[in-house]
Amino acid sequence: MTTLQDLIGLDENELPLQNIVSDGGYCGIFRRIACVGDSLSSGEFEGNDEEGNTTWHDMYDYSWGQFLARMAGCKVYNFSKGGMTAKEYCDRFAKENNYWSPRLAAQAYIIALGVNDLHGQKQPIGDIEDICDEDPEKNKDTFAGHYAKIIQRYKKIEPEAKFFLITMPVNTDDSEEVSSQSEKHAKLMYDMADHFENTYVLDLRKYGPVYDDEFRKRFYMGHMTPTGYVFTAKVVVSYIDYIIRHHMEDFKQVGFIGTPFRNTKDV
Repeated sequence: MTTLQDLIGLDENELPLQNIVSDGGYCGIFRRIACVGDSLSSGEFEGNDEEGNTTWHDMYDYSWGQFLARMAGCKVYNFSKGGMTAKEYCDRFAKENNYWSPRLAAQAYIIALGVNDLHGQKQPIGDIEDICDEDPEKNKDTFAGHYAKIIQRYKKIEPEAKFFLITMPVNTDDSEEVSSQSEKHAKLMYDMADHFENTYVLDLRKYGPVYDDEFRKRFYMGHMTPTGYVFTAKVVVSYIDYIIRHHMEDFKQVGFIGTPFRNTKDV
């Protein structure tokens, strides 16, 4: 006899990304999602000008967020730009683009930042002690402080929103220094999830595909190819689907996020 566990995939030994979904899965319970990130959240492609110089182009319709939107049938906001850092996001980018507006409040926020901050600008990573819970403006001037401020600002706008924090995949081209920083970044994401309610980690470093020569051959063209962004969307959707299936009690009231309503009995 087929059981409920069989139908919704509740094998307690299941690993994230063990089951890839292409129709949005339970990620579809969110009707409004915001993707906060850099070039890889913006569908960036690399081209060349007439002199052969590299050009960069954010083509949002090809971003994994928009492929996610088409899979799950939801609205996805691209709060992202090539080269983005958590510090720039907090200092000016979000304000300049009105991304702190309550009109753009989402039920879920997917945050993919850290590459430009830590590997590019080599900002100090900091730790959970850099967060001032009473006043985000007093967070320390570290990656951790700015990253936490993004979560804090959006929690103030939508207190019941869910947050999904993405770690950096393993890349075989990374130096030992870069790999070490990426490991520290992953630990920080788990610390953030422990610190903030309704916050989960999409640990692509542990469970995602390794970005090796074979991966880059198929999915990279400096930045990702169109198929690379589709693949990434499937990974993100499947990971969120996994989290929801294994923590359904946390997501019962998603339909009320952004409304004045709440079920206080069936909890």
